[in-house]
Amino acid sequence: MTFTDMAVRLSGVTAWALGWTPEVFWRATPEELAAIFGAVGGEAAVGAPPDAGTLARLREMYPDG
Repeated sequence: MTFTDMAVRLSGVTAWALGWTPEVFWRATPEELAAIFGAVGGEAAVGAPPDAGTLARLREMYPDG
């Protein structure tokens, strides 16, 4: 599954569960998403947000999105 696939899936979950529009989803920070899903699923359900190095590696691995 690509980074884009995962982003689309997460966007759909937030739209369904929280009523977020795509604009609201894309303006949210990883910390905000982690806090929301941590509150819903417990802290064990959400890992630490990715750091800058991880995001850079993902962008390199998945340049499509």
